[in-house]
Amino acid sequence: MDTFAQRKAAAMAELASPAPDKSPKGGVDAPIIPLLDLLNSHPSFFTTSSCSGRISILLSNPDPSTDQVHNQEKKKKKKAGGGRWLFVSHEKAEPETVLKLLFGDFKDEDVGFEAVLRFEPMIVAVDCRDLEAARQLVGVALSSGFRESGITSVQKRVMVAIRCSIRMEVPLGQVGNLLVPDEYVSYLIGIANRKMETNKQRTDSFLHALQEKLASVSDEQNPSEQDDSHIVPTRNSAASPVPNGNNGLKLDDSNIELGCICEEEEKEDEIAKSLNSDTSKESLQNQNNSLSASVLNVTGEQIEKIFLWGQSACVYSDNKVLIFGGIGRHSRRNYSLILDASSGLLTTLDVARPPLERMGHSVCLVGDDVYVIGGRAGPLEILNDVWVLKKNANEWVQLECSGNMFKPRHRHAAAVVGSNIYVFGGLCDEEIYSCMNVLDTKSMHWKQIKGSGKLPGPCHSHAMVAHGFQLFLFGGHNGHKPLGDLYSFDTASLNWKREIISGKPPFARFSHSIFAYKNYIGILGGCPFRQQEHQKLALLDLNRRRWVYAKIDSVGKRNMWVRSSAVVIDDKLVLVGGGASCYAFGTYFSPPMKLNLNFLKTSDGANSDTSYVFQVEKEYAKQIKDVLKSSGWLDLNRKVKVTQNGRHVLFPVNGVFCEFFFSEKVNGEKEFLVSCGGSLKRDELSINRKGPKSPQNLMRELVKPLLERSGMPLEFLEQLPTRWEQLGDMVVLPKNSFRDPQWDIIAKELWPIVAHSLGTRRLARQGGVMPTGTRDSGLELLIGSDGWVTHHENGISYSLDTTKCMFSWGNRSEKLRMAALNCTDEVIVDLFAGIGYFVLPFLVKALAKLVYACEWNPNALTALRRNLVDNSVADQCIVLEGDNRITAPKGVADRVCLGLLPSSEGSWITGVRALRVEGGTLHVHGNVNDSEESKWPDYVVQSITTISQNEGLSWQVNVTHVERVKWYGPHILHLVVDVKCQQI
Repeated sequence: MDTFAQRKAAAMAELASPAPDKSPKGGVDAPIIPLLDLLNSHPSFFTTSSCSGRISILLSNPDPSTDQVHNQEKKKKKKAGGGRWLFVSHEKAEPETVLKLLFGDFKDEDVGFEAVLRFEPMIVAVDCRDLEAARQLVGVALSSGFRESGITSVQKRVMVAIRCSIRMEVPLGQVGNLLVPDEYVSYLIGIANRKMETNKQRTDSFLHALQEKLASVSDEQNPSEQDDSHIVPTRNSAASPVPNGNNGLKLDDSNIELGCICEEEEKEDEIAKSLNSDTSKESLQNQNNSLSASVLNVTGEQIEKIFLWGQSACVYSDNKVLIFGGIGRHSRRNYSLILDASSGLLTTLDVARPPLERMGHSVCLVGDDVYVIGGRAGPLEILNDVWVLKKNANEWVQLECSGNMFKPRHRHAAAVVGSNIYVFGGLCDEEIYSCMNVLDTKSMHWKQIKGSGKLPGPCHSHAMVAHGFQLFLFGGHNGHKPLGDLYSFDTASLNWKREIISGKPPFARFSHSIFAYKNYIGILGGCPFRQQEHQKLALLDLNRRRWVYAKIDSVGKRNMWVRSSAVVIDDKLVLVGGGASCYAFGTYFSPPMKLNLNFLKTSDGANSDTSYVFQVEKEYAKQIKDVLKSSGWLDLNRKVKVTQNGRHVLFPVNGVFCEFFFSEKVNGEKEFLVSCGGSLKRDELSINRKGPKSPQNLMRELVKPLLERSGMPLEFLEQLPTRWEQLGDMVVLPKNSFRDPQWDIIAKELWPIVAHSLGTRRLARQGGVMPTGTRDSGLELLIGSDGWVTHHENGISYSLDTTKCMFSWGNRSEKLRMAALNCTDEVIVDLFAGIGYFVLPFLVKALAKLVYACEWNPNALTALRRNLVDNSVADQCIVLEGDNRITAPKGVADRVCLGLLPSSEGSWITGVRALRVEGGTLHVHGNVNDSEESKWPDYVVQSITTISQNEGLSWQVNVTHVERVKWYGPHILHLVVDVKCQQI
């Protein structure tokens, strides 16, 4: 029996014992017994401690030295003590019970003890058989909302902690002399109960996800162990985490969500290698390019003052960086630090009336003025204030701003263009924002911009930077997983764009840094932490629109750059703050560092905005070529040229050579190159051998040899598709693509080629709507085993199983129109909700108060419920399963959506009944022959009028708008008529 099996057997034997376990409670919490049973029944896992989540009031002795019992216990157990619970509940708490304990007849021995109201979410410690099993378990936990989960030990045993950050801790004062009234305690209990409900939802989600995933983990990792799996008793072997113990991270958001700390890079699968064969070679070459990094030797103030995370920084003046706020080892800060990037001198700026201590805020320089926006001052104090520090003044001033309300938030991103500060996203309690807010610093006026194009979804802990009049936003966290998309925003046209860039993209991350330097956007650090990736700088070459990488030299393994601030000064990147708090290594702060960006001026291939050639006399050309080629310095993407007078040869060289040639290092190779009269010059006539190929040309080029090998006529090349749709990470071909039966003969070889040419790992072909009442999808999956995709549109996330549910690209304009409505305080009924096509725009963008979503397709209902959670609007929607003619509410709606094609007429009566007695608006969809286009709105009005009269309603019915959505077929239009019903 291996050591893991021995440990598990001992733990299971202890679980089976009728004796109480070591926890104060003596047993596990009932709400997570199913979860513990599931974990312990699997051969790769067993749990060592757990807590289902609790609301408690902890009493601690302000003078423990007077408590003899406490001192005796402390000597025996050698762990933190001096406290006991006045109240503990693993379910929602009754305010009356808590108030009675605090304000009623309390025990004499409790008088003078400090009372702290706490909420702690679920935490489970799991012993794993090996690292791979641990990684899979962490992946499921992170995707289920337990964002602080991670591998905590890989030494003697592989341990995983499953946890999240929805904690709360509020001091109330001393028993007998509380500092807060009973109303405030009731208010806090309400917040704790809401957190408990969120905790339960995440726990249930984790349980369901495990039930689907654990079987595959078991099959792949331990096929020989399958016969050993068994159900174990429902009691855990170790104590639930105790107050003030070491079983959980600290309450405040110094808890950085590191996720899984990986010792090595994840392996790419074969498809990824084939799709990125060209760019992979390019990236490997570019990794020879490196940046020199050095720790700043800090003088003046103690370096501990700059040991922060959650701070924010900006350029202050020549060679100086201003750092404000953040959290140190024990508390939040509100001092203003000035760091000289040249000398390392650290000073504290002597200014009056600084803003409140905070973290997760933003600091921006506009002209000569420094602005601080938002942040988090405490677990219950999320801020939306704006402060300014005038460069020549000696005080901070809080500003009174007008315009659209700027909601409290932290972990947002801000960037400056002209006199405007653009703020996107952020977090407030459990709400994640997806809006762009702009502060005009001249008028101090806030404005919320919806914008057009492909908008990012809700996110926090992302990064944004300005480059000219454009903003670039990368990464972040959406509450379920790290993000890896890059978006641009044109501040002139207000248009968003999801950028598609060649080359290997940076891995998905959050709490990272971003900066702009010349024609590059740089991304560094962040979570989840990957050792090798964190020693690379990801660079977006804006001229060539491709991702390239540079290795960072002289960096210690623990320089994580998590929640660090990146500031560009001249040709240097200054990194201040950052670090992490983790089970595996405790609390760590990154020292201030400086990276030299000079190599970007001269590098070519991956990292340049200027190309260079090495000029030598013709007689030395053969020798020089051999040296350049053998050293990997020759740029093979450009041609060797000869000068017009024929005396010199110009060898195209890459960035590695440029950095070597400009460096101060002298060796035999450099001496030889110089002795041959060599010199480095700009290549004014860069001639690339190969230009990028369009997907159509690449597909044609790759399919042609396949046809020739198969003996099929080359005329089949004319049948290759010229258009397709992108749905999430899946490419969907038109339904008439490759329909000739001869294509089926070579299908096995064909589909990977088509997928490669279109740059996708999943390929599908559109099918018709299935002839069922639930309008199921007829899509055919050609490559890929899973039809689930996540599609982002107008800042909204739509997830669906494409093999079971329809998704209509043609309805996009109508979804945008609904999203642009002002539905504040409105109740809406969507009679054909589907996966949330219009439900989500009404809630996320139009800000509806409540939506009733009617749907009878079980597959669409699954997607709908998932989308409501993913877009953080589940608490504003009531899902009604079944026929809307039976389930739809009556007399409640300000607005009803009837989005069914070819006709929604069968539910017009239901729509009228759903409206309030005073009336409202009906959005009536239908397919109409173009010859009847002008008559159909009148027919709708007449029908609705008749229905309302039959229902005893005295309404005036009018058409306020007719929208042409799309051509559904030859001479068939998809129309939407907006019908206004008003009580007479």
